[in-house]
Amino acid sequence: MRILGLDLGEKRIGLAISDELGITAQGLPTVASTSENEDLIKIKKLIEQYKVEKVIVGLPKNMNGTLGKQAEKSITFAQKLKSISQIEIELEDERLSTVRAEKLLIQADRSRKKRKKVIDKMAAVIILQSYLDRRMMNREKKEKNELPF
Repeated sequence: MRILGLDLGEKRIGLAISDELGITAQGLPTVASTSENEDLIKIKKLIEQYKVEKVIVGLPKNMNGTLGKQAEKSITFAQKLKSISQIEIELEDERLSTVRAEKLLIQADRSRKKRKKVIDKMAAVIILQSYLDRRMMNREKKEKNELPF
């Protein structure tokens, strides 16, 4: 099952796609954000192109767990995407995903100019990989609890 991860930004939408087994996330080229309707159409085309069965949308919560303006924007976008695509959409807490992406790119010795070009993609990979890892851990935990001893 292919899963698409989204990091919604003001200027760009970071994208990541899972492998067919849902184990690893790989970055896709970012999409320039123009208007909400145009962005929805672009994402719907990607869903069809990659035969995506689920979309994970980053939810930028405040550090205290509350929802701000950007989080509300993500929720609204997710609801609209669900209505036009008819596939499952989940929200994933993305606190500090951009900070982690920035640190990874600095460790990889990327220049500031190069980091700016790939930060949104890297944030989407982190969001999707976090979801995939948690899903895998929950599956393993469930299997462990089902053992007869």
